[in-house]
Amino acid sequence: MDALYIILTSSLFAISCGLLGCFLILRKMAMVGDAISHAVLPGIVIAFLITGTRDSFEMILGAALLGILCTFFIEFFHKKAKLQTDAAIGVTFTSLFALGVILISVFAGQVDLDQECVLYGEIAYVPIDLWISDSGQNMGPKALYVSALTLIVNILFIRVGFKQLYLTTFDPAFAATTGISVALWNYLLMGSVSMTTVAAFDSVGAILVVALLVAPPATAYLLTDNFKKMLLITCLIAIIISILGYHLAVMLDGSIAGAVVAVAGLLFGLAYLFSPSNGILLKRIKQKQEAEKLAMTKG
Repeated sequence: MDALYIILTSSLFAISCGLLGCFLILRKMAMVGDAISHAVLPGIVIAFLITGTRDSFEMILGAALLGILCTFFIEFFHKKAKLQTDAAIGVTFTSLFALGVILISVFAGQVDLDQECVLYGEIAYVPIDLWISDSGQNMGPKALYVSALTLIVNILFIRVGFKQLYLTTFDPAFAATTGISVALWNYLLMGSVSMTTVAAFDSVGAILVVALLVAPPATAYLLTDNFKKMLLITCLIAIIISILGYHLAVMLDGSIAGAVVAVAGLLFGLAYLFSPSNGILLKRIKQKQEAEKLAMTKG
């Protein structure tokens, strides 16, 4: 049963991250997800200092606001200060992350958080962190409920705003002419990334959330040119890497989260080599066959 809880939690978080990651990949903003996953740290600490608990809506809200603020700073430095996008991302997220580390160290006696917990997480603890009702009934792992709720919110967000997200991703200029606010939907997407990142902190950690935001959608991108199929393939990959990653970790007696991401990297490598549409090996085989046909025709 513990294995099922871990695989289910991992799958739900991986799907949540992957669905949002599809939009980030196509907007060429994959590293913004990395920036947000680190930049939300001060928001988490401040929310914890105010509420005194890690299980609060205020903590997710604080992180989401910092994520949006991070996006605003990146846009500001890029457009107003004329910095390159990568430089704007680097300056913003390192500064905010450093602020979060300072807050943790200054309020170490009051904050029940540590950098390793936030960065690496530990999904193996999912089965023992239980939700006990007021009547004393065991309702199961908290992380399972959090991951399911996070996925439902993300699916509703994408379902309701699919047209706006789709247009602002593929053709922002056309979206603006139809009256869609490109900036608003950009900030809404980043707010969703922030909330998903915070929700997944306890289970997989900030660094591994970044991998889940990027690796499954990047693999799906290599396998299809259809966006809706890309979303579905991303979900399938998220489930596969969770199952294979768990069993790899058990076999090696290693980190489950690390094994999940290692499998994701392996699948990306296989797609890069063997994808029917974009695989580099198949492309070269086709080029060689066409060259041979051309040579035979000339001969």
